[in-house]
Amino acid sequence: MFVSRFTRWCTLGLAGLILACGTGLAADERHEDATQALGADRFVAGGEIVVRRPVEGDLLVTGGHLAVDATVAGDLLAFGGQVRLSNDVGGSVLGAAGQTTIEGKVGRNVRVAGGRLELGPKSEVGGNVSAGVGQLRLRGSVRGHVLVGGGRVLIDGPVGGDVVVGGGALELGPAARITGQLRYRSGSALKQDPGAQVGGGIERLSPFGGHDARNVAGRAARGGAVVVGIVWTIGMVVLAGMLIGLVPAFCDAVARSMRERLGTSLLLGFAVLVCVPIAAALLMATLIGIPLGLVTLALYAALLPVAYVVAAIGVADGALRRWQPQRADRRSLRFVAAAVLLLVLPLLGLVPVLGWLLGLAMLLAGLGAVVLQLRRAPAAV
Repeated sequence: MFVSRFTRWCTLGLAGLILACGTGLAADERHEDATQALGADRFVAGGEIVVRRPVEGDLLVTGGHLAVDATVAGDLLAFGGQVRLSNDVGGSVLGAAGQTTIEGKVGRNVRVAGGRLELGPKSEVGGNVSAGVGQLRLRGSVRGHVLVGGGRVLIDGPVGGDVVVGGGALELGPAARITGQLRYRSGSALKQDPGAQVGGGIERLSPFGGHDARNVAGRAARGGAVVVGIVWTIGMVVLAGMLIGLVPAFCDAVARSMRERLGTSLLLGFAVLVCVPIAAALLMATLIGIPLGLVTLALYAALLPVAYVVAAIGVADGALRRWQPQRADRRSLRFVAAAVLLLVLPLLGLVPVLGWLLGLAMLLAGLGAVVLQLRRAPAAV
């Protein structure tokens, strides 16, 4: 099952790459929607997108404002500013957005990161809900478990499994019906309506981990991971300084591509992330192609951290141009802003789901923007 679903997303990503390198880029320049169908799967990118035709396979959408008013038989993968799902999805919903609203039925799981996630009263989720958001309002029904890391969480509907919440404030509305156990870690007390029901009991978790001997090995392993993470983050900061100092014009161009062609950058990044390893594996299937495949993998491994750091530089430059326009071109200030962002991102990664989705979005945008600039590079005369 996993292999089959992974293969479907690989083929959809490849179709997106073909689209973006062809007619899709031209459409993006005209601020029009770019659409590509590959069998039953469909990809759509644009500023404001409304999907009205049913999708028999998977749907991948990127843009500013996304509205899915048609049924999707497979999975829905959405990256955007605002995402609204008003119809049914047979598979899972995965995405990152400033605000995600689900009003229909989802056959499997919902995994979302962003500012706000709202499941309307008529929404139904057949599997689990995993979210890393600033605010969650769950008014629909969930058959499985709910795992949330967020600032404010409201549960006002039936949940068939357990609920685990780590956040600022948790509230149970009058329609809350939790069959399993509710476990939460919060700095404030639980606000529970008298009509709310929790079948498995309520446990408030300590903000700190346990101290018994059984956790010693786990703490040691986590300590080692923290050291590796610190070293890696320092390396990313050093790389940012090198890029800003040696190729400032390239960093400017990448930042501009991320701002002006965010949808295309995400699409290209997804295609490169998925398809390059597959292409390298196909090359190494033959004796002659083994050296070329190894070189491809080496370049791919070197490109990933560069793309991530360049994306961070682009986001930091955008913030500087907004808040300090007179000083935004100073390399020292650009480096400080990028370094701060690179130090903050690992801390955001501690939030469940939000961390890896935010990191993935940064990586995809950086990869796509770098590819756009390499594609535009003038040929040698």
